[in-house]
Amino acid sequence: MLTLRQLFLANNAQTTDFPLMLEFERAEGVYMYDAEGKASLDLISGIGVSNIGHGNPQVIEAIKQQLDKYMHLMVYGEYVQTPQVRFAEKLVSYLPDSLQSVYFTNSGAEAIEGALKLAKRYTGRHQIIACKNSYHGSTHGALSVMGNEEFKQAYRPLLPGVQFIEFNNPDDLQFITKETACVILETIQGEAGIRVPNAAYMQALRERCNETGTFLILDENQTAFGRTGKLFAFEHFDIEPDILVLGKALGGGMPLGAFIASTDVMGALKNNPILGHITTFGGHPVCCASGLASLEVLTQNNLIEQVADKELLFKQLLNHPAVKQIRGKGLMLAVELESFDLNKKIIDRCIENGIITDWFLHCSNSMRIAPPLIITEQQIRDACEVILEAIGYYVR
Repeated sequence: MLTLRQLFLANNAQTTDFPLMLEFERAEGVYMYDAEGKASLDLISGIGVSNIGHGNPQVIEAIKQQLDKYMHLMVYGEYVQTPQVRFAEKLVSYLPDSLQSVYFTNSGAEAIEGALKLAKRYTGRHQIIACKNSYHGSTHGALSVMGNEEFKQAYRPLLPGVQFIEFNNPDDLQFITKETACVILETIQGEAGIRVPNAAYMQALRERCNETGTFLILDENQTAFGRTGKLFAFEHFDIEPDILVLGKALGGGMPLGAFIASTDVMGALKNNPILGHITTFGGHPVCCASGLASLEVLTQNNLIEQVADKELLFKQLLNHPAVKQIRGKGLMLAVELESFDLNKKIIDRCIENGIITDWFLHCSNSMRIAPPLIITEQQIRDACEVILEAIGYYVR
C-alpha cells in the first residue's frame, strides 16, 4: 500500500520538482503538528493567510453555525445571503466612503482580475501600468501585471497594453497619462522582498492618478488585516485607492477574495453587458461567516496595536553579521542574507528545528518572516533563537 506522501506525489499536481513534503495532522494557534506530535511554529502564516492563527475557536464556531444553515445556494450576486451581507457591512465600516461596494470572489487572484476588468470598463481605456518586481497572482490577467519576466515568459501572449514602472520612483509617474485605465501596485511589495514605499511617493502617485483620471488599484492581498500594524496598509500613507483588492487573510483561513470600489464605479459591471463579472463560488457563505468572525477577533483583541512592538523585537533579536538588512513593516519582514544558497540552507535547518519559513519569489536571498499576529514575545524569542542558530551553523 502506498503511503500518503507517495500518493501525494502520484496523484496531486506538483508545483515544483522539490516539494517540502511536510505533513501535518492538526494546527492550533501559531503551531502545526505532525503525526508524531512535533510542533512547528508557522512563521509565514501560510503565506499571509492565518493572521489570527490556526483554529481560532470563534472562527470555528461561526463556520459550524453556518454549515448547519446552508452552504452554496446560487452564483454570487443574485440571492440575499446573510453571511455576505453582514461581512460586507462590517468591512466597509472600516473603509473610506469611496469604498463601499464589495464584490466577493474565490481568491485574491480572481479579485485582481475583477479589478482590472472594472477599471477598463468604467474608464473606457485599455492601458494598464504595473510595477517591476510586482506579484498579483498566477491567472492570466494577474500574470500580465506581474513584474518578473522569468515567471511570465512561458505563458505569453498575455494581456496587451501593460507597461511597467519602477516601484517607489517618482520620476516614472510621468508615464501615467490620460490613456491609462489604471495603475495597479501592491501597497507594500511582497514577493520583491518587502519593499515599503515612501509616503511622498504614494501621495504623488495618488495625485497623478487624480490629474489623469486614472484608477489607482491597491493590491492588499498580503498587507491587509493588521499585517503591517494598520488594518489596511494604505492607512500608513494617507491615501485612498479607487479599487482595493483583498484576499489571503480575508477569509479567516477559508478561500475568499474581494475587490471593493464605490457604488457608482462597481455599477459598471451591471450593464452593457449585464453580468460583467460572474463567479459561482465567490462569497461562499461559509467563507464569509469565517471571514466576519476572523475580522471580529482581529479588531476586538488589541492584536493590531501590538504589531509594532513585535516588529521591533524581531529586528532587535535578529542581530547577526550575516544579516545584511531587515526590511518591512509590522509583521511583514524580509531578512536579507548573502545569497539564495545560504538562505536556503538556513531555511531548511530552521524547518528541521521546528520553525517554518521560506524565501520570496523575486528576492530569493531574503527570508520571509510573517507570523500570525497572535505570536507572543516568548514565541518570537524562541523563533529568533532557532534562526540565529541556523545562521551560526553555516556562517562561522
